[in-house]
Parts: sequence; structure tokens; C-alpha cells
Amino acid sequence: MKLQDFKHLLSFLIYFIVLICNSNCEVIKLDDKNMDTILQSNQVVFVNFYADWCRFSQMLAPVFEQTATLVGTEYSTPGKVLLAKVDCDAQSHIAQKYNVNKYPTMKLFLNGKMAKREYRGQRKPENIAEFIREHLKDPVREFASLDEIYELPRTKRTIIGYFTAKESPEFTVFSNVAKILKDDCQFLAGFGEVSKPERTTGDNIIFKPDSDTKPEMVFLGSLTNQELLHAWTQDKCVPLVREITFANGEELTEEGLPFLILFHKKEDTESLEAYSREVSRLISFKSSVNFLQADCETFSHPLHHLGKSMKDCPLVAIDSFKHMYMFPNFNEISEPGKLKQFILDLQSGKLHREFHHGPDPVIQQVVAAAPSEKVSAQRTSPHKNRPPMTPAPTPRSRRRPQSRYSRT
Repeated sequence: MKLQDFKHLLSFLIYFIVLICNSNCEVIKLDDKNMDTILQSNQVVFVNFYADWCRFSQMLAPVFEQTATLVGTEYSTPGKVLLAKVDCDAQSHIAQKYNVNKYPTMKLFLNGKMAKREYRGQRKPENIAEFIREHLKDPVREFASLDEIYELPRTKRTIIGYFTAKESPEFTVFSNVAKILKDDCQFLAGFGEVSKPERTTGDNIIFKPDSDTKPEMVFLGSLTNQELLHAWTQDKCVPLVREITFANGEELTEEGLPFLILFHKKEDTESLEAYSREVSRLISFKSSVNFLQADCETFSHPLHHLGKSMKDCPLVAIDSFKHMYMFPNFNEISEPGKLKQFILDLQSGKLHREFHHGPDPVIQQVVAAAPSEKVSAQRTSPHKNRPPMTPAPTPRSRRRPQSRYSRT
């Protein structure tokens, strides 16, 4: 090849790379006008939540740009992968919406849904790119015979899908949900003739619990409604009461919901059963509270914040990340409405108020045989002599709430 021809070829290749990289290799700045559109129109969006004044955000900025170039050339198809950033000072409401309270924070969104784990790996382009590649892999395992399903051991929560073809829109939705919840359930799928016997009965998506004593459940919603399938699958795959450990403590804290925790000894299954039974009646609070259980011995540090030790277990407490509030008496856990009222007192600000000012004064009611203006005027005002209201704590804008559930 002549030198001139080589130069022309090199110029063409550079032009081609620039062309395909024109949009994919650029870090898009997100705000309230374009964020929803960007998240919904791309399979993967990897977002850097930053603050200009933060030294670590400044250090990450060029690395993030380099990552965008690397990933943009690897995934050149529009709508596949995009890197974006949010200025958390200018867009503080977006930072609060996604529980961002330290800078920089990197989160990955799959088809508009935020992945559970934020990125905590090395801040190098190749490491970040590998994190993105892992999330693009399909976690669904294809089975070749229904015998594989019938003989499947009940050791993990499992979602099974039966589809006409891998290219069907129904399987695309199934695969998208699997990518978000792959850490909570295993996903299997069959196609064509293999899945036909199950499809003819209408049982297209099945949940198999991790116990032979629990019944299977069928998804009855639209197979192309991703929001509905995600909600159903999350409800089945994520247990109502989760165990908090050193391994998942930071991850649970990042979800931004206050913790309602049972501290109990490992061998004490009776208190866990009582607690789980009461929590099952509070399922409507699942979106606003994390129901957890913790080993007393492992998490002696949070108990210390309550002035308690292992000998005081079992006990129940709420951790709002700012304060810890103890349920008065574990023996009253099964009394109707007690645990529910404890949560309502957190949400109303009562627990926070009483933490600082002591118990609210009891309102004295004056009972008269016949109502009169004089008696009415003498009734105790519900606001008289009450300590000034303290607003409930709001998420910190510049620091992560200190986790009590990590090794550090």
C-alpha cells in the first residue's frame, strides 16, 4: 500500500470513529427537562452525580470523559449506552430524588430503572467500562427441556418465563427486568416448542419460591408492561424482612429509606417469627420503610447508640440515619396497631420531636354536662405549652449519612 493511500485510509478511519462517537462518546448533562427522556430512551445510562467545588469530582471529570469515549466506540448503536452527569448543586432536587448525599456518586440506570448498587470500583476508564459491560449481559438462562424446570431444586427464588421466541417483545421486557433484579432472583426462560405446553395454559411467567412448602405464583398482568412486571417480580424476589449484614449494609443505606430493625440472637427464631408476622400486616409501608433483622452480636455498635447491649435482645428500633428510636417494649410487638403507630410516629415527626424535647404533653379534655362558651374557652389548647416543632430531618446535601452497619 502506498503511503498516500495509507494516509487516506487512516483519515477515513479517524473520521468514521469521530462520526460514530459524535453522540455516544459525549457526556450528556442532565437536568429536569431532559433526564426522564434520556433515561427512557437508552438501554444503559451511567450517571456521574458531582459538585463543582468537590476535589474528588474534579479528579473524576477527565476520567469520566475518557470512559465515555471508550464505551461510545464499543457500543456505537444509538440508544445502547450513554454516559451522563448531574450537577448536584444546580439540580439538588434530582440529587435528593436519587438519594445522592456524597460526591461524586456514580449510578447506573437500566431502561430507566436505577440499579441497586452504585459504582464503587476503581476510577479508571477500563474498570468503569467493565462494570457497564457486566450490566449489559443477559442474566436469563435458557433451558432446553421442561424436565430442567420440573427438577429444579428450591434453593433460590426463581422466575421462569415461557415465550414464543427470543426476539419477542415479551422476552425483551422479561430480560430487562431480570437485569435489574438478577441479584435477588435467578431467571430462566424457554422458547418455541419447548415452552409451548406451559404457554397454552396461560402460565407465561411463574415465580418459584425457595421452599417446597410455599406455592408457586403466576404473573397475570400484561407481558409487555415492564413497570407492572418489575413491580410484581420485585415483590416476589425481595423478601419483606431482609437480613442486614456487613456485606449489604452500605447498599441498604443507599436506598434512602429508614430502617425498622429487629435485633435478635441468631438462635432466637421465635422473636423473628413474631416480628415477621407483624411486618406482614404493614406491607403498605414497604415503599417508605426497610424492614430488617440483624444479629445482636454482629451489630453491637448500633445497640450501643440505644444504650443497649446483647443481653437486652430482642428489641426493635428505627434508624432514621440521624437518630435511633427504640420500640418501647418488644413484648408488645403483637398488640394490634402498636408497630404501625411506631412507624406513623416517625413519619409525623413525633419520634424526632420527642427525642429532643421529651414526651409530648398529654392533652387534658374538659367534660361538661352542658356545653357553654365559658367551658369551651377553658379547654386546653393542643398547642399551648408545647415545645416548638422541630421539622423532621431532611437528607443531607453534601455528606452521606454515617452508616452504622459497615465495618469501618
